[in-house]
Amino acid sequence: MVAKAYTVAFEGVEARLVEVQCAVSPGMPGFSIVGLPDKAVSEAKERVRAALSSMSIALPTKKITVNLSPADLPKEGSHFDLPIALALLAAIDIIPKDEVEATVALGELSLDGRLIAVIGALPAAMAAAESDRSLLCPRACGAEAAWVGATEVLAAASLDEVVRHYTGQCPLPPAEAGEVLPRTGGRDLAEVKGQERAKRALEIAAAGRHHMLMVGTPGSGKSMLAARLPGILPPLSAVEALETSMIHSLAGLLTEGGISRERPFREPHHTASMAAIVGGGKGAKPGEISLAHNGVLFLDEFPEFPRQVLETLRQPIETGEVMVARANAHIRYPCRFLLLAAANPCRCGYLSDPARACGKAPLCGDDYLGRISGPLMDRFDLRVDVPPVAYADLDLPATGESSASIAARVSRARALQTTRYAQDEGLRVNADLEGRRLEEVATPDAEGRALIARVAERMGLTARGYHRVLRVARTIADLDTSPAVRHPHVAEAVSYRFAVGSKS
Repeated sequence: MVAKAYTVAFEGVEARLVEVQCAVSPGMPGFSIVGLPDKAVSEAKERVRAALSSMSIALPTKKITVNLSPADLPKEGSHFDLPIALALLAAIDIIPKDEVEATVALGELSLDGRLIAVIGALPAAMAAAESDRSLLCPRACGAEAAWVGATEVLAAASLDEVVRHYTGQCPLPPAEAGEVLPRTGGRDLAEVKGQERAKRALEIAAAGRHHMLMVGTPGSGKSMLAARLPGILPPLSAVEALETSMIHSLAGLLTEGGISRERPFREPHHTASMAAIVGGGKGAKPGEISLAHNGVLFLDEFPEFPRQVLETLRQPIETGEVMVARANAHIRYPCRFLLLAAANPCRCGYLSDPARACGKAPLCGDDYLGRISGPLMDRFDLRVDVPPVAYADLDLPATGESSASIAARVSRARALQTTRYAQDEGLRVNADLEGRRLEEVATPDAEGRALIARVAERMGLTARGYHRVLRVARTIADLDTSPAVRHPHVAEAVSYRFAVGSKS
């Protein structure tokens, strides 16, 4: 007798439907699992056997074969325990087959039958909705999965509750979605004294999701400024929150099923490996660039990162996605992030400080910042020098704008972009502009075109640099609520392009 249950296998943020087939047939007693299972899946038979034994359910003295179809798709993770148990229970006529087949299930079993939380409940619920099935998961995952309102989500604490549900003794109530986590207060830009140009650059970066590089002496406030960027970013939209939460679900980062509308802010250490930054390792897990999707990736001490790691950022910055290629899998993750980098001007850090002049100038700076390749540097829309703040300025009371007032302008500019690109697939902010659409919305007036032509001729502006200047100018115009890109907007955009001494 053959019975079927359904679960999912994860390929990046995509959850592929897997059919769990269980056959109980005459022959030498045994329990085998086939269909490219990994070690955790192969061990499921022992957990299922013990869990059923704890419920006083004895396995038949027959040959039990479980096939995970499609058989050529690698199966990884402990979430296959519950669907294997369901298929087996249906095969021995303890629970009805048709109800099991109408459900996508995932969950790990303990030896006493309790259901243990697993990662990926949110993308699994999306897959269940697409296949017109309900989702059955551990109770700890129910609040997370219930955010997908297009399908019914049932959350059980144990296998015994699941059996009672399918036999009609005690039906499980639908799970309720978790809370929307409140935004943290964050830190206020008003606390930063001086650095008005850097603050302005942060505002532009936040408004259009433009990549930004800060170069300054140690203690000049680079990290302080970066820590206050989340406070001026607008909250995630409903679509963005779901996209980001699916990635965080696969990484096991969702807390008690709650979904946050706050944009991610990831700041890995410069000793992080390539797999940690880009993604990979066992199971090709998402890296920091994907965990920062729709948010900020802050790389402090930027030149200290391994050269190979930095160069892998070039393609994801342009395409907004990364392909993690392995011998047995090619996993695609989204990674549209705002790259915020900070660096000292040289190894000792005081190349640009007249009070503590670097003894190896200018070679020290050329050698240190030279670790950032030209093609990678070309991808920074905004480059800002962050000079040291004099003690006289530090002793004065704070007079700068608060994060709240800057955030209001940023939200207004983002709203203009949302309206402008409502009919454009794949376009959300000015940083995504390219091709004909870029020409339509960001072509400057006559004076602006003349200025950018002179800059291109005298400063050797690349084609990529030219397009990035137009995108930044469009964002500056949006902050001014100007329908057209004018000469002052282009001039300011150009000033940020050449702020740090490097080729465009």
